Amino acid sequence: MNTKRIIAGIALLATLSVSAQEIVDDKTPTMGWSSWNTFGLNINETLIKSQASAMRTQGYMKAGYKYINIDDGYFGGRDENGHLLIHPTRFPRGLKPVVEYIHKLGLKAGIYSDGGKNTCGSMFGGDATGIGVGFYGHDQEDCDFFFKELGFDFIKVDFCGGSPYHNSEGLSLPEKDRYTAIRKAIENTGRTDVRMNICRWAFPGTWVYNVGTSWRTTGDINCSWGSVRDIIKENLYLSAYAIDGCYNDMDMLEVGRGLSVEEDKTHFGMWCIMASPLLIGCNLSSINATAKALLKNTDLIALNQDCLHLQAYVVQHKGDTYILAKDIEQYQSPIRAIAMYNPTDEATTMTLDFKEVELAGIVKVRDLFEQQDLDPVEGSMTINVPAHGCRIYRLEAEQRLERTLYEAETAYLSAYQELTNNQSARSAIYEDAEYCSGREKVGWLGYSDGNDLQWRHVYSKEGGNYKLTIDCVCGESRNLYVKVNNGKEKRFSVNTRGWSTVGSVTMNVELAPGDNVVRLYNKSAWMPDVDCMHLEFISPLGISQLEATNKKNKIYTINGIDVSNQKVAEKGIYIIDGKKVMVK
Repeated sequence: MNTKRIIAGIALLATLSVSAQEIVDDKTPTMGWSSWNTFGLNINETLIKSQASAMRTQGYMKAGYKYINIDDGYFGGRDENGHLLIHPTRFPRGLKPVVEYIHKLGLKAGIYSDGGKNTCGSMFGGDATGIGVGFYGHDQEDCDFFFKELGFDFIKVDFCGGSPYHNSEGLSLPEKDRYTAIRKAIENTGRTDVRMNICRWAFPGTWVYNVGTSWRTTGDINCSWGSVRDIIKENLYLSAYAIDGCYNDMDMLEVGRGLSVEEDKTHFGMWCIMASPLLIGCNLSSINATAKALLKNTDLIALNQDCLHLQAYVVQHKGDTYILAKDIEQYQSPIRAIAMYNPTDEATTMTLDFKEVELAGIVKVRDLFEQQDLDPVEGSMTINVPAHGCRIYRLEAEQRLERTLYEAETAYLSAYQELTNNQSARSAIYEDAEYCSGREKVGWLGYSDGNDLQWRHVYSKEGGNYKLTIDCVCGESRNLYVKVNNGKEKRFSVNTRGWSTVGSVTMNVELAPGDNVVRLYNKSAWMPDVDCMHLEFISPLGISQLEATNKKNKIYTINGIDVSNQKVAEKGIYIIDGKKVMVK
């Protein structure tokens, strides 16, 4: 045995592992490969190992991919004592050698199960060995097996076994209880690094932040433009729920499996800017060169793996096209990423006024698909976007402006969920509304303290006094309560005389420097539907409304002191002739 060669090999694997870890931090969306899209139930030890090897040798690991996830199809039933068995012909040596092989490559290993008794493959794939192998009734035992004994680092938990129309037993299990119990069982193993993907096929509710690392928000993807388009549409207005390193999962990637080149680009690019997990679903050993290069595009991957962990939100919706934006690299800096998205069947010209994304001055532009810097522009940019296409850019401007328009569809709804009828559940929803500013609104708010709307990142660089205007829709008299941060609530009685007529209410508010929270609510009754919020800066902190009006009208004395060219040092204090002066 060549000991020196073995030591050198171990050192090389350690180096490769560190390289991948440096590219992907612990809170960014999961990147890796999953067996399901291409292979379904037809998996085995050799196949999984070959895909793990390809991830390392073909440059995917260097680009940041690191999870090799075994989906449904490895089960072999349970023994007479209820212990999980592994499929005797697909994995004759069990799963331990596979996990060890993946780990030796410097990668991480993922596994699959179900929150109920049966897996989806047993119901829809005719795989009888998937009957009775779900977590239900075996939470701690299975978690100990997966994470203590075998050493898996990730798990996708499906819900066919808990949803009555997906399992032969008609089981209808409470999602929150089941997923919470499984998370607790994972914690009981002593592992704190296990990522858990909740696969319930719709946004399950805001309870999910305490349970999952990511959660599916749609039905299963398939290799068609219609599927990709519909999934993007379902996620356009969920940006408020990508929080603190937890993400909306748009399902595994179909890139390289039969979509057109433009459709592959849109698929991957929109998954990247919307911060979805990136789980390759093709055969890594036979993917075409164009798709391979796309999946390893470091500019797009950096967008997905950005340190701010943000999902892009819609800033423009004209016709059937959309423009999305998000901060990257540094919060509230003049560096932003935007996507111009055209889901239609015809090419179209799209124009972005840079003020729509709070940028001003000369703007440097980088095309992230082409990985090339373009000529700087000022004021706006106009791009021709092909059918089923998108174009994604990194913008760096001379100046960052404060946001003045906050659409309701970018706000956080504390009771939001998509599993049950929202009216019976008394939970708010996002609704199409052509008569609203972004052609969307939020309806069915109120009737409990928890069914509110929150703009959680209302940013003021230095703080100040602002005019706050809320555009509402309400065909009858309803009360709306508004609170900024922990200030006093303000009540408005609203009636716009029609359910397609927009009216507004206005109040003066004080915003602190940095992020502020504006909360709309009604604890006891339905409240008006909400279109958007406008902010208009009035004066710095410490200047009264009367004084601000005087200053606007060219009256520059406060308490007899000329402050026309002075700046606020801190709340209520000016620097006058080198001395701090309190302004009351």
